[in-house]
Amino acid sequence: MTEFTVIDDTIEFEAACRALSAGTGPVAVDVERASGFRYSQRAYLVQVFRRDAGVFLFDPPALGDFTSLQAAVGHLEWVFHAASQDLPSLRELGLTPNSLFDTELASRLLGREKVGLAAVVEETLGITLKKEHSAADWSTRPLPEAWLEYAALDVLYLVDVRDAIATELEERHKDEFAAQEFAATLAQPPRPPREDPWRRLSGLHQVKGARKLAVARSLWNAREEYAQEQDVAPGRLVPDRALVAAVLADPQSKQALAAEKAFTGRASRAQLDRWWAAIVRGREESVLPRERVHSDSLPPARAWAERNPEADARLKLARPAVEEVAQELSMPTENLLKPDFLRRLAWAPPVLTEAALSAALAELGARPWQIEQTVQKILDAFVESMQQPAEGERLES
Repeated sequence: MTEFTVIDDTIEFEAACRALSAGTGPVAVDVERASGFRYSQRAYLVQVFRRDAGVFLFDPPALGDFTSLQAAVGHLEWVFHAASQDLPSLRELGLTPNSLFDTELASRLLGREKVGLAAVVEETLGITLKKEHSAADWSTRPLPEAWLEYAALDVLYLVDVRDAIATELEERHKDEFAAQEFAATLAQPPRPPREDPWRRLSGLHQVKGARKLAVARSLWNAREEYAQEQDVAPGRLVPDRALVAAVLADPQSKQALAAEKAFTGRASRAQLDRWWAAIVRGREESVLPRERVHSDSLPPARAWAERNPEADARLKLARPAVEEVAQELSMPTENLLKPDFLRRLAWAPPVLTEAALSAALAELGARPWQIEQTVQKILDAFVESMQQPAEGERLES
């Protein structure tokens, strides 16, 4: 069995970059984070493979500066499996590909039932990968040898998989579909910060009243601040359910908070002063959060018949039409066209012409190939919906 080592000093790093620069073909790239253990989504291991160069495992916290690696391979095509998961962490390191190939996304376009890395490698190459360390704490140092082997195998076969899948895409006339999807993935801007991120607290729906919501917000902010200080995932300090339990219990003293059995977690008692101070701040807040938050999300489809019957009729005809196209192309419907795009188009369509619908889909974010495959079906469905009697008329007749 090959032994893999982590490159954590400048001399080895520069030598690895020279080797990768002298290799041939695209580079396979993967990232290991410590989600669920650390506060940040930073990379704790970067794996790179290139033919005629080999596999290299880089230690980002130890190395810091990845300029030489970007210079060595930045102009090449990078092969990922689920690129959107790794690109943000790589960009934090100054690592950005010129172009990419995503074997997971390509597998979806080909209609494969299982698209995890192990399943794709096995179906494509007949090689079985073990995936037992995917949820490990990759901030651990030193990293166990078994983990390093797992990490290396994540990139070792990826270029071979890429070549086989690229051939299949061409044979099935889906190579242009994939090219547009890969370009869109690479061009995807970073997600903007969430407004009121504390509202994502699991179980917050149980909290009623602006004052108690202010306490929940204060506790969430206190946990975020401490988690960032400690570089620990917030939920490992105090779980969401424990914060919500503290709000609902409405303790009148620090001792009462300490006695709350549902207020658990490794930092619940050790940082009791912190949490009690947060509760007090929340109770004294002068600016209270809104109890109802405006959202641009559409009503659930089950409510459309009553709230917007014309839109309901459009959606009920267009959705199966798009699903039929997806079946013909042997791919999941959501990869042919995001369901949210179709819902928004049905809820408030433009003028019913192919050009207007195409422009509306493009504005929503649909790729040209998706528009080409679906717009006529959607137009036909929308026009047909206008020719059908309304639900009430059918019942009366």
